[in-house]
Amino acid sequence: MERARNNLTLLLAAQLVEVYRVAGNTDGQVRVLLRMLVSRHEGFAVEHVYVQMVRVLREVAAHDGNKVVHLLLIGLAECTRRDGERVGLFRSEFLFMESDAIPSEEAQFEAYKKVAIALNGKPVIIRTLDIGGDKEIPYMGLEKDENPFLGYRAIRLCLDRKEDIYKPQLRALLRASAYGNIRIMIPLVTCIDELREAKALIEEIKAELDEKNIAYKKDIQVGIMVETAAASLIADIFAKEADFFSIGTNDLTQYTMSVDRGNKKVSYLYSTFNPAVLRSIRHIIACGREAGIMVGMCGEAASDPMMIPLLLAFGLNEFSMSASAILRARKMVTEYSVEELQAVADKAMSFATTAEVEDYMRKFVEKITG
Repeated sequence: MERARNNLTLLLAAQLVEVYRVAGNTDGQVRVLLRMLVSRHEGFAVEHVYVQMVRVLREVAAHDGNKVVHLLLIGLAECTRRDGERVGLFRSEFLFMESDAIPSEEAQFEAYKKVAIALNGKPVIIRTLDIGGDKEIPYMGLEKDENPFLGYRAIRLCLDRKEDIYKPQLRALLRASAYGNIRIMIPLVTCIDELREAKALIEEIKAELDEKNIAYKKDIQVGIMVETAAASLIADIFAKEADFFSIGTNDLTQYTMSVDRGNKKVSYLYSTFNPAVLRSIRHIIACGREAGIMVGMCGEAASDPMMIPLLLAFGLNEFSMSASAILRARKMVTEYSVEELQAVADKAMSFATTAEVEDYMRKFVEKITG
């Protein structure tokens, strides 16, 4: 958990530096936020800095309309690269987290539209609202779950509150899709009924937009975040009806291992290199490739140098990774054949414990980088 927060801190700091470079100090606000990130003073919260940062960005964007600033308005979106192609991942819950009330359809439309235009035709995956668990929004009036990670959250909440939350968001997404290459991703699905119900809503809204002659991307893709053990086990079923998969390794590991990654007493169990998690990831990718759909990955595992050889061997289509990780991945692709990487993966998958897998992969990476 601390490692994830540190990565988030670095991401936000990098964005703040870019804002400073593009737009100046913005009356000192950027410098203050950067100091907050660096100092980690008492009461510091990365999420709070994020909210403040977005407000600064909006002020800058309103002032000079700079496209780079609009791109940064993706906020906690991760800007990933695949063969030099920029792909945006927009976590829509941050629009809700920075607001004092449920964002209107129009407000969401404008936010999604700006991102679509800024990416200039390149794909941006927008994840529908995922709150609950570690993301609480007071004005939503949700009852406190004893176990919020397994409770009323994400798609479960959205399908229960179609009129005030889900349909306005889906309408905003469809309208904004006329301005770029937006893809819709549904989080925390556990059964095919959830995907079907969400897609039926999208088709219903499309019909409404057609009646009003409102433009939208007719062939907009609708995919899922594969982050539960249930979704992994029936990935072959999902692959027949989803347009793409995005594997959420952080939650997939947590749910597969039945471990709270924020609990220090059991955090030793939280590892993507556990054979159960690796088998799950391999199965998801295999199902996606069999169905001919894109399979991507977000989360720390996608940029882990010890994980990259395995993911390449498994056949992952798209990675979410840092620039330095891209260089390592390219080195592996250019210096090792598919057969060689497959042999490494086969050996790693033959081990029975996390420690054995990690030790083997560490030695392999050291051999490459040494």
